[in-house]
Amino acid sequence: MSVTSNDRPELQKAIEEIAASGSWAGVQVRVNDPRGEWTGAAGIRELGKTDAPRADGHFRIGSNTKTFTAVLVLQLVADGRITLDAPAGDHLPGYGLDRRITVRMLLQHTSGLFNFTGEYYEDGTTAPGIAWQGQEWVDSLHRTYEPGELVRLALSKPARFEPGTDWSYSNTNYVVLRLLVEEVTGRPFAEEIRARILTPLGLTGTVVPDASPELPEPHAHGYYTYQDDGAWKTVDVSYANPSWISAAGDMISTTRDLHTFFSALMSGKLLPAPLLAEMRTPHPAFGYGLGLIVQETEHGTLYTHNGGFWGWGALMFSSPDGRTTLTASLTTGDARLDLMETAEAFTKVQQTLLAAVFGA
Repeated sequence: MSVTSNDRPELQKAIEEIAASGSWAGVQVRVNDPRGEWTGAAGIRELGKTDAPRADGHFRIGSNTKTFTAVLVLQLVADGRITLDAPAGDHLPGYGLDRRITVRMLLQHTSGLFNFTGEYYEDGTTAPGIAWQGQEWVDSLHRTYEPGELVRLALSKPARFEPGTDWSYSNTNYVVLRLLVEEVTGRPFAEEIRARILTPLGLTGTVVPDASPELPEPHAHGYYTYQDDGAWKTVDVSYANPSWISAAGDMISTTRDLHTFFSALMSGKLLPAPLLAEMRTPHPAFGYGLGLIVQETEHGTLYTHNGGFWGWGALMFSSPDGRTTLTASLTTGDARLDLMETAEAFTKVQQTLLAAVFGA
């Protein structure tokens, strides 16, 4: 099944090919550029049915949440309530953070803090964190994790490197930032996000769920397919407690709201120019700025932060001026893919859509 809002055959062809690839159950895409706005969807919204996903549907945005968190922190920097290069631990004395770790290091993943969802090292070895795959994760779908619990777990493990000496993606950084925001403002993180970003931008489809498993209608369904004792199982993970990832990836949104948010950010409406410039200055190791990625492509410089975990993938790309954006959601079905195969399929989708949107 497929639906579209206007005549952009190259975009419709791209998303239909994605849905037909077998890796994804459904896809919904929104493109805003000088030609106007285009929305389209393909595939199915729920296994066993034929309806296509709604182009205005809600979805879990995964690590796109980090960009919202980063903007909130940088707004507090702009207000003089947080200092980028001061020790983050000064605001969180009860956690024993290394005093060399600054707010900037947390935003840019250079703190060295152990990733509470587990570490993968260059030599192929791993260090487990909380349950995040297999039957153990399925059994924990409705468990509530407190942010402090996740941080303390990470701090009980050896640091990956000395603060500021390297780069490594760690969800722990953004949960520490959540705790820091709450300590500095005296208000729940969700309230600050709503007051400073969601309400001013009119993002009525965006939710900070905390521990709620609910997903607002309309929405497609996301599934997790895995092996247990040699047998393949598929579980609907649409309704799951996202507290296990917290401010590193728990938010829900729509393609329209992601477009509005990212376009506003790129065009300078959310941060003073100097702080936006800091945010868009990439670390040389990976191109990661402060809560977003600077991606050099054959189509020019693009800004992005994508997200995904079992059941869901989310894309958010923008031109430097915010005039052209691509926002999208992918849902997995019963495809029997391991983590590496899922990542490869996600990368292929990005390449296909970037060529269709930014390569014209």
